[in-house]
Amino acid sequence: MVLARAVDAAVAAEGPLTSDPNLPVENGPAGAPRPDPARTETTTALLDPPAPTTTPQPQSPLQLWLHRTSIFLFVLISAVAGVLLVILPWTPEWTDNYLLLSFPWLRTVVTTGFFRGLCSGLGLLDIWIGFWEALHYHEHQ
Repeated sequence: MVLARAVDAAVAAEGPLTSDPNLPVENGPAGAPRPDPARTETTTALLDPPAPTTTPQPQSPLQLWLHRTSIFLFVLISAVAGVLLVILPWTPEWTDNYLLLSFPWLRTVVTTGFFRGLCSGLGLLDIWIGFWEALHYHEHQ
């Protein structure tokens, strides 16, 4: 009972508690006037992005073609790697290779249907990402 009174007295001395975590915490006396939370101004100068001062410059033809070429290579590599990951785990070359002959425990893991399906799923995801990038390509003008 004495402990409960001491806690109540400590809470009363600190002032009312707020349920909004974004409001500032004040440790003044209970009778002191508090500033209006709506008028308090918070700034995050380090986190705010810089204000745009100029409009973006148009790309030169060389930059435009380099960007197009990089997108094309990304789509091509994604599609080829995806097709390989979909087909290769189900072929005999997947388990009968030189690297797995020296590690029998790794061969048992690689030959499970779960691992093969996981690799094929990653291949399908890779194909999807490549073609999504190709379909959603647009040039900024």
